[in-house]
Amino acid sequence: MQSSRIVLHKLSKTYKRGDSEVRALVDVNATFEEGEFITLFGPSGCGKTTLLRIIAGLESQSEGDISLFGNSPAQASRLKNIAWVPQSSALLPWLSIRNNVLLSEFVNKRADRIVGSTRKAEDPDEVLADLGLADFKAALPAQLSGGMRQRAAIARGFVQGAPLMLMDEPFSALDELTRDSIRLRLLDVWEKHRKTVVFVTHSAFEAVMLSDRVVVMTPRPGRIHSIVDINLPRPRTREVLESREFEEKVREVKHILREGWGQDE
Repeated sequence: MQSSRIVLHKLSKTYKRGDSEVRALVDVNATFEEGEFITLFGPSGCGKTTLLRIIAGLESQSEGDISLFGNSPAQASRLKNIAWVPQSSALLPWLSIRNNVLLSEFVNKRADRIVGSTRKAEDPDEVLADLGLADFKAALPAQLSGGMRQRAAIARGFVQGAPLMLMDEPFSALDELTRDSIRLRLLDVWEKHRKTVVFVTHSAFEAVMLSDRVVVMTPRPGRIHSIVDINLPRPRTREVLESREFEEKVREVKHILREGWGQDE
């Protein structure tokens, strides 16, 4: 297992339900390179979030091994090398946007002194500006729209300086126009900082728009059906998103999903 990679080897997850068992994931194998934008794609119930939580160290696998740049998820978590961006912004309502973004950095600095992390934090004002929030640093969360609050949550993730960002359907509660805008903002900031990102979505358009590679998952028990290279140019400008090549790649990802779910025509 190389330290510049995320390696998943024969991962499985089984939940106990009384006297029965529910197999959520079976024999998941994948290698993700440092700096890649990876998307886990599939409808609800296919194990995307379970896999993301295992990578984050929030759940343990039942079988198999996982290496995050040479560390276990527990070690990476202790070193503050993982940033989590949830579905909801989870901002503290009594703190300004800037202080919300800095709160995790304050906690992480204390942890750095304890565990000796080499994590490099990002400039909060720069990240907020990159995400279009420079004029709203002093605002409270309640004073911002849902899309702006979610941008603040993304800023918090980048400011932590963790080399790995895990994003669990962070745009699912937003309307389509807001989602379109915030996706482009996310790509702009990611191009600048090049964190390794593992992103969960059930949108083929979103998966192709954001990713270097799309991991297409099967129905429960979740397996990896295919990993699709998104060999489209970056940056992903609106011209790229309106191109025939982009539309063909979205159709390809949808076709592979239907094939994996036994719904191919």
